[in-house]
Amino acid sequence: MATGEKVPYFGLKGKWLTFWITFACATDMTLFGYDQGVFSGVVISTDYLDVHNLNGPEHTNVLSIVTSIYTVGCFLGAILAFYIGEIIGRKKTVLVGTSIMTVGAILQTSSFSVPHMIVARIITGIGNGVNTATAPVWQTETSKVHNRGKLVMLEMALNIFGFSLSNWINYGMSFVGGAAGWRFPLSLQIVFCIILFSTVPWLPESPRWLLAHGRETEATMILADLEDKPIDDAYIVAEREEIIYGIEYERRNAIKWGDLFRGRAKSGTKTIRRLLLGAGTQAMQQFGGINVKPAAFDIIAIMSYYLPTVLIESVKLDNSMARLIAACASVAYLFASLIAAPLVEKCGRRIMMMVSTGIQLFCFLLVTILLYYSEKPDYPHQVEVSKASVVWFIIYYMGFGLGMLGIPWLYPTEINSLPMRTKGAAVATMTDWITNFVVVEITPIGIQKLGWRFYIIWTVTNAVFLPIIYLFYPETSNRTLEDLDAYYRDNPPLVICGDRDSTTVRRPERFIQAQDRDIEEAAENLRRRGSVMVHDAGEKSLSD
Repeated sequence: MATGEKVPYFGLKGKWLTFWITFACATDMTLFGYDQGVFSGVVISTDYLDVHNLNGPEHTNVLSIVTSIYTVGCFLGAILAFYIGEIIGRKKTVLVGTSIMTVGAILQTSSFSVPHMIVARIITGIGNGVNTATAPVWQTETSKVHNRGKLVMLEMALNIFGFSLSNWINYGMSFVGGAAGWRFPLSLQIVFCIILFSTVPWLPESPRWLLAHGRETEATMILADLEDKPIDDAYIVAEREEIIYGIEYERRNAIKWGDLFRGRAKSGTKTIRRLLLGAGTQAMQQFGGINVKPAAFDIIAIMSYYLPTVLIESVKLDNSMARLIAACASVAYLFASLIAAPLVEKCGRRIMMMVSTGIQLFCFLLVTILLYYSEKPDYPHQVEVSKASVVWFIIYYMGFGLGMLGIPWLYPTEINSLPMRTKGAAVATMTDWITNFVVVEITPIGIQKLGWRFYIIWTVTNAVFLPIIYLFYPETSNRTLEDLDAYYRDNPPLVICGDRDSTTVRRPERFIQAQDRDIEEAAENLRRRGSVMVHDAGEKSLSD
């Protein structure tokens, strides 16, 4: 290497390079979680309510709009990622999202009026929507097959860490009060943005995105650096050729969006099926009841934003105790999500989603029964059973953290093909935010009009999702992204529960054999190329 030649990524390769990509993506997801939780302390801050003139029950609807408008911004951000993600690449898209979030965080921290805060919440949401649609894709496309799911699930656990952190900061700042009590927690969003600006620019772009855009030399170097192998290693050559083959096959069978929406899809890529499977995980996440909580009157019941309010209004706790319980509940949530990370490769996506959904079903069934008795006239233990239901909501969150928290963010990045991966992840993210908004909007009305019967809906949805996962969702663990492309090129059945290659957690033998053949073929080609070069060099020396 020439003296003074710049070494990419500060000389990091292999596991250390993957670590720093994971660190950047995890910071992004921690910021996502922090954003979800930080406003729960803001909306019960006396100074915030005074400054924005939101005190009193007559302002509850405005307060709810200011809070929930964030999800609209996230939806718009996912749309933006859909359009720019494949054009400018994974890294630049994350930097765009982070820049937008920085502006939003500054505006939230400096807010002095309701319109000001609404604009700030929308802008922050747009940035978050861009990043949450992109970071999992970047992580997936730069990870090895054996730890891809583990790393994305770990990032979603750190999402809950960010959520928990915001709750504990809110609890601590409640003793400070005044403007600092709510402006300081909001300003801490900028710290995460600074970390992202300090790491993302020097990290490698997705090699799969580079190959899809004709930048083969750069992509090959990154593939080699990620594996800590030379660029002419047979494994690197075989991996590059397999990715290129998948790109070319997809392009030959590409579908225009107009044809996609008209149902004119070619059978070779199964684009619609894969798109629906990915987006379906996010729809099941939200319609599984994650944003449903009991509340009083017209308080929106959502743990991420309103749990302290629920505990104050419904369970009649004081402000400090409500914040403390919310913080403790978030720790239980974090514990369950951390358990999920090492299990996702061992147990597989299908089993983890079914176990998680089964726990949700059981918890909602018990909650429905308990709330039935809490609303039953003249029942002597109404208060006791009402408080008991809170315990099952917390257990529900732990069950949710075991599977349906992280897998809906992982699965769309795996199941979609390379040319569709950013778009598929963006569609899944849009699905998450629009269904999130729907659930949040119908929850207060449902609780008010239906009472305990409202929770029957979520018991039924979870019961419906179990067979859907079992019948239609193929396993993606321990498979390369190119394995999944090959799987769909072979025209798999729609109902996959009877197909072993579709359901086994282990990598199917045919994919192992195919990769071995590719590596052997690449090694043989390299040997031949070396022999030709030696032969040509010998002839040249003789002629000289």
